[in-house]
Amino acid sequence: VRTVPKKIPMRQCLGCREMKPKKEMLRVVRPKEGDVFIDLTGKAAGRGAYVCDDPACIRKLKKGRLLNKVFSAEIPAEVYEKIEEDFLAKK
Repeated sequence: VRTVPKKIPMRQCLGCREMKPKKEMLRVVRPKEGDVFIDLTGKAAGRGAYVCDDPACIRKLKKGRLLNKVFSAEIPAEVYEKIEEDFLAKK
């Protein structure tokens, strides 16, 4: 009996645009109502966007205001600050 290897879900990083395994990335979520936040469980409801677990990509996300494009909405600067803080706190 041959076992078929499990397919690893891949996602593209908003910062470096590289495809990486979903498990290695941070998910940023925008629920229908409420603020954008980092989803550490990967299961929160809402539109998700992925970023590498890398400080350079987090900085690029903030500098280029990349979430505005992904979520087609005006994301306040405080949200980017909070994402950066949450990311650094997780490290």
